[in-house]
Amino acid sequence: MAEVLVYVDHVDGAVRKPTLELLTLARRIGEPVAVALGAGAEATAATLAEHGAVRVLTADAAEFADYLVVPKVDALQAAYDAVAPAAVLLPSSAEAKEIAARLAVRIGSGIITDAVDLEAGDEGPVATQSVFAAAFTTKSRVSRGTPVITVKPNSAPVEAAPAAGTVEALSVTFGEKSTGTKVVSRTPRESTGRPELTEAAIVVSGGRGVNGSENFAIIEALADSLGAAVGASRAAVDAGWYPHSNQVGQTGKSVSPQLYIASGISGAIQHRAGMQTSKTIVAVNKDAEAPIFDLVDYGVVGDLFEVVPQLTEEVKARKG
Repeated sequence: MAEVLVYVDHVDGAVRKPTLELLTLARRIGEPVAVALGAGAEATAATLAEHGAVRVLTADAAEFADYLVVPKVDALQAAYDAVAPAAVLLPSSAEAKEIAARLAVRIGSGIITDAVDLEAGDEGPVATQSVFAAAFTTKSRVSRGTPVITVKPNSAPVEAAPAAGTVEALSVTFGEKSTGTKVVSRTPRESTGRPELTEAAIVVSGGRGVNGSENFAIIEALADSLGAAVGASRAAVDAGWYPHSNQVGQTGKSVSPQLYIASGISGAIQHRAGMQTSKTIVAVNKDAEAPIFDLVDYGVVGDLFEVVPQLTEEVKARKG
């Protein structure tokens, strides 16, 4: 069976959930070979093996931490040359999509981004994408070279499938351009204790209808009762009510949770572009004609300042 390269997203050896989802998809089209780079790369092996990686290629060098993107492209190209895979899979994060694009150019292959499903085809892997605010679902495949595909988080289940997970050192030669952009400082992001927005199974978002930064406490309370991440529309972010890092939409982050709750969000096309692939969408808005209701599975026409706190209390009561 052909091998499939899977780029590992990890933090000091702790593998992030989107990578485990990629291993599930990779097993549909071949045997997963994971590529783990940077500090803690070898520590990822046990987790990756538990979820289906037959081999784990590892490399650690100062370049991965000190410079942006290109050293990782060099490493992934080295893995590609060593394995000759049937496909290369990466998570749809901002960095991974840049790595994917640069790799596709180097190896002369086509690229598909933001896939939400993947299946084997007679002429190569077939990717499913949700486009135009979820109005259409497309299926496509790369017709030239080895497919390079990025997949949105929460697109596949995490499934245990024990495999050998043999650790092998990956030899990487860094090119002249690998040190072009240096990281000169880092500021740790303050932890909120909530899930990462793009990986969360549940997202609760607030928009213009929240009417002030102080009122986002209502949104946060519901999110915390559900163990969810907090999102915001561009209108709320532009008004300074919530950080840009939490913006969901075309100019923010794309999310694909199992449950998305939109409170006080009208449903502009730019916002829909960032959450259209959510499995179940619930909206709370006092305007019955708001465009968001055209997209939802469940809609509540009402004042969010009455509905959301009641929902929070009901969730707490059922949990307690």
